[in-house]
Amino acid sequence: MSVNADSGRAQRGRRGPGHQARAALMRLLEPVVAESGFDLEDVIVTPAGKRRQVRVIVDGDGGVSLDDVAVVSQRVSAALDESDAMGSGPYVLEVTSPGIDRPLTQPRHWRRASGRLVRATLSGGEEVTGRVSTADDEAVVLDTDGQERRLGYDELTRGLVQVEFNRRGDDDPGGDED
Repeated sequence: MSVNADSGRAQRGRRGPGHQARAALMRLLEPVVAESGFDLEDVIVTPAGKRRQVRVIVDGDGGVSLDDVAVVSQRVSAALDESDAMGSGPYVLEVTSPGIDRPLTQPRHWRRASGRLVRATLSGGEEVTGRVSTADDEAVVLDTDGQERRLGYDELTRGLVQVEFNRRGDDDPGGDED
């Protein structure tokens, strides 16, 4: 989901987009996104012709709706316009939620993946595939073929949600039976 907002307004400051650190943008936008009830996952600035594209990735425990994205987009746009973070050049703002291919690297990512099938890479290189049963601030519990396995975050390098076309436990409302 994403909503684009053009902002060509001249900004204060003398630094160009190549000199703006991602960390500074994260510091500026994190409280703005948090006030809206979401987590700032990432900020990516890329050249797009004569403009720059500023992609702000947000997520929340209940997901992110299009209405949520619109509200966050307006608040982020105002914060960027009021600061000198983007310099004087025009930019295109995109606020979006993370895609299915986002790596699970933080405890909140694992918690939000509860019930989903994931492939986890352990720090020793081993890969484990299982369904997230629970996740807290210290560890995640994966159901691997009926066996629960508790893995501390220090044991994990990353995880990735697996796409399931016929998710276990889903009813098939589109069957051919009459």
